Amino acid sequence: MRTPRPLTPARVAAVVIFTTVMLSLRAQFDVSRGLMGDAPVPDTLWRMAGYFTILTNMLVAATMGAAALGLPVSARLAAGLVVWMGMTGLIYHALLSGLWAPHGMAWWADQGLHTAGPVLVLVWWGMFAPKGISLRDIPVWLAWPAAYGAYALIRGALTGFWAYPFLNADTAGWGTVAAGLAVMLAAFAAFGAGLVAAAKRLP
Repeated sequence: MRTPRPLTPARVAAVVIFTTVMLSLRAQFDVSRGLMGDAPVPDTLWRMAGYFTILTNMLVAATMGAAALGLPVSARLAAGLVVWMGMTGLIYHALLSGLWAPHGMAWWADQGLHTAGPVLVLVWWGMFAPKGISLRDIPVWLAWPAAYGAYALIRGALTGFWAYPFLNADTAGWGTVAAGLAVMLAAFAAFGAGLVAAAKRLP
């Protein structure tokens, strides 16, 4: 008979993050479906899958779900979540939050996905995650936003749906969008370098 894994503070914290992110994703689903005129569920999910925020929060939910079950989370993946979620929050609050004024459930979904999620992931990493990361991990962390950028541009070119204004090649032009993506990837790399430096100072 297998011995059950002990219920540690790290697992409890992972449950909190998993629950917060899943509730935020559900709230965003309801908001998105309402904005689309009560569209069919597959159509709503497809629209949501166009956003880096949604996809990254889904990664967080999957990882925190595994951590809540007591499964190990590698240092590289844990730090990658901090980089991706941290940049999600920074880009949203610096560039996007002023473009609309959400109310009610939309506000709660926005705050959960762009504020609470990034902060909770950072705290979990600082308190519980292994810190064995180095600058060699940065190219791996850049793979996720780079893959999303390619996906978002291909999807936009094929469907006309551009998830973010700075990715809209129809209005900004492909050269401007490419330059913007390069700058953002550099920002992701700088964030990762800062996290590596912080990891060296933490137990």
